[in-house]
Amino acid sequence: MYPTLLSPRRDRFLVCGLGSLGQHCVANFQPFDVAVNAVDLAPPALWEIASLPDQLDHLVIGDCRQAEVLAKAGVKECRAILLVTENEQVNLEAALTARVLNPSIRLVVRSDKQNLNDLLAQQLENLVAFEPTQLAAPAFALAALGEELLGFFSIGAMQFRIRKQTITPDHRWCNQRSIHEIDSSKRRVLRHIRADLVDLYPDAQIPLLDNPQSPSAQFYRWLPNAQIRSGDVVVTVEAEQIDAAPLSPTPSRLWRQRRRGGRYRHWLQRFRDRAAVRQGLIKWWRASYGQQIHRVAWLCALTVVGLCLGGTVLMTLTGLTPSLADGFYTTVVLLLGGYGDIFGEVNLAVPLPWWLRLFSLGLTLAGTAFIGVLYALLTEKLLTLKFHFLTRRPPVPEQDHVVVMSLGRVGRGVVQLLQQLKQPVVGLTRQALDPDVLPEVPLIAGTINDGLERSHLLRAKSVVAVSEDEMQNLELGLMAYRANPNCRLIIRTYDQIFTDKVAHLFPYAHVLCASALSAEAFTGAAFGENMVSLFRLYHQTVLVTQFVVEAEDTLKDLLLADIAYGYGVVPILHQRQPASPVLM
Repeated sequence: MYPTLLSPRRDRFLVCGLGSLGQHCVANFQPFDVAVNAVDLAPPALWEIASLPDQLDHLVIGDCRQAEVLAKAGVKECRAILLVTENEQVNLEAALTARVLNPSIRLVVRSDKQNLNDLLAQQLENLVAFEPTQLAAPAFALAALGEELLGFFSIGAMQFRIRKQTITPDHRWCNQRSIHEIDSSKRRVLRHIRADLVDLYPDAQIPLLDNPQSPSAQFYRWLPNAQIRSGDVVVTVEAEQIDAAPLSPTPSRLWRQRRRGGRYRHWLQRFRDRAAVRQGLIKWWRASYGQQIHRVAWLCALTVVGLCLGGTVLMTLTGLTPSLADGFYTTVVLLLGGYGDIFGEVNLAVPLPWWLRLFSLGLTLAGTAFIGVLYALLTEKLLTLKFHFLTRRPPVPEQDHVVVMSLGRVGRGVVQLLQQLKQPVVGLTRQALDPDVLPEVPLIAGTINDGLERSHLLRAKSVVAVSEDEMQNLELGLMAYRANPNCRLIIRTYDQIFTDKVAHLFPYAHVLCASALSAEAFTGAAFGENMVSLFRLYHQTVLVTQFVVEAEDTLKDLLLADIAYGYGVVPILHQRQPASPVLM
């Protein structure tokens, strides 16, 4: 038997904060045979996992920000400390205190201050910070999509998708391929379940699998030469290259730039031609047809400039002003409505021609009209900036969409992920959101009953209830399921006991405990892993991590096959410095 991948020897870990997240972190340490100490301000009023007190080696009551409390909890002997209280400031202060007491300890901090987290990670080595809502949102989004897409993540320039396929009689693999023949340079089999075991609960499948002795509860529980039959379920991870422009100019790119520069010179030469200028003006004029006020503004501006130049020349030639400068100032005064100031009470020795007076009056009228247009432009701009509600959101999808109830942190994260996956989605919220919040998402604000009717629930694909109140999530989910029994129902909970009861009583609902989902990532990060993503596979959370083999690591000099089959993991990418990563 191989030792545990993450904990080859009995290490010691410290968990600060025994709320729901902290308790799940302690529970997740149990399979690794490590010692776990804990710190909390008071003994937990409720243990969500009954056996949890027995799993703790030492519980210290006190403020984890105080050095003497951490020292009493054994921080100097701990490999890592998990700071998962509900107060972010407490977590960060305790992290700094722990680093002072133990410079080599790994810090796993619960915090949503992303900018501060990045700055601290740059200054303090061996520190990682997570926000539980960011970790849980992908699981809810993927659960809403159905059974085919189970996960997606990116590593470097490669994008990976976890796909689940039910083999039909006309599938290209049916009776044509063995399991090992599906594996390729860009595809690996994660799970294979025979058709006669698909309907059984995962625990009931284990003794009936082809390889029940696998060290993993999910992977390598099949025989590589097994034939794929109709009704089988195959879960694969598939990779594809992400197109990315090179950071530095390559020779081909430089050639394209030179070619592009030649086109620019060509167009510049054409633009110098009068015909090209005329065509350009006509094209611009037609393009501005949808903005009539801008066309009027340009016409007024050109007219005023022409009148200003003409007035200056006429005032000077007729002798009304002694110089061009005086003529210009007089014309400007007339354009600003100063006809009475110039001609009102002044008796001229030489009477002015009637046409010059009429022209001066025209200048005043034109200037007044121009000022009116200017006011209209300013008013339009101010109203546009002030009242963003004039921008309309997209309409509510008609069918095959996802309804997300409550748009808190998790709800917004779910909506954003569904948008990235090009999935139609609508959000329900009791209060209207600011226009700059999810501007491309159709939202329905008001009572839940009204929102359910307006969201086209009867034709929705999935309903995701992710408010901060788990009882409200259950209520909303059951209301939605009563209206549309064919939709996928995803309910967010916080208490594992409540989660288990709801999942047992309502088997059609996908009940996900946010704390349990996030705790998997926090626990994995405590062992030094770089968490990439997580996804759900048959009622179990699977972590995607980047693992660096150190000089003294027990993995050193092992074959990848030994690591895969001995530890029950699936290597998908391997890099040996300084070579490039290689897909497995």
